[in-house]
Amino acid sequence: MHVLEVPQWQGSGAPTARRLAEGAALLAGMVPYGTRLRVPVDEESSVDGIAASVRSMLPPGPVLTVGGDCSVDLVPVARAVSQYGARLKVFWFDAHGDLNTPESSPSGAFHGMVLRTLTGTGPASLVPDTLLDPERIVLAGVRDLDPGEQAYVASSGITHLRDTSGLESALAPGDVAYIHIDLDVLDPGVFSSVGTPAPGGLQPGELLDAVAAIASVAEVVGMAITEYEPSSAADQELLVPLVRGLTSAFAASKKS
Repeated sequence: MHVLEVPQWQGSGAPTARRLAEGAALLAGMVPYGTRLRVPVDEESSVDGIAASVRSMLPPGPVLTVGGDCSVDLVPVARAVSQYGARLKVFWFDAHGDLNTPESSPSGAFHGMVLRTLTGTGPASLVPDTLLDPERIVLAGVRDLDPGEQAYVASSGITHLRDTSGLESALAPGDVAYIHIDLDVLDPGVFSSVGTPAPGGLQPGELLDAVAAIASVAEVVGMAITEYEPSSAADQELLVPLVRGLTSAFAASKKS
């Protein structure tokens, strides 16, 4: 397995977004095994340029992408869609839907548009060639949707599950899974080192159990862990076993 570190903050709208670069390095260091690659990001980097770098550096086979803001996962998910087509189910663990368009987004930040861009509506330079069917998306733990996102979920066929128990039932025989994790899916009462917290989130054990359940019935072909803004020693201590558990579930997933 490869670990791709993408210390991008440019897609985030949070005032503390620059912490994401440190967060990406810390997350990558918590992964107990795998070949570690780091995408170069500096003050002059743009979301488009970083996406091009990810595309050029993305190794074959299973990849754990660590960010950085949620949009570091644009290229890895797009590649999985092109490889697996209708067999792919994308599980999006996040407090937010990331389903805005440039027109509907209240903030204008791309990390809130990345999943919608994967379905074909987003900045033209970032829309992938092979689009993700909304009916292959499962929103897990999402609890803070903007009005435009609510309307899109209602009309598009996306599955929206606040209760993460039994998520694996969304998988049909022969499906493979991609798992995206924005750490703001966790409840801020137990983990607050994120830029856009929202109350009512998951407990760490709930997140780990849900991911392990998915991995027990389907091959996990890619995973991302994103949006860590280090601000608390207690949060960092919480993350170490959580990242190890998530990584182990990914590595041990049922092979097709």
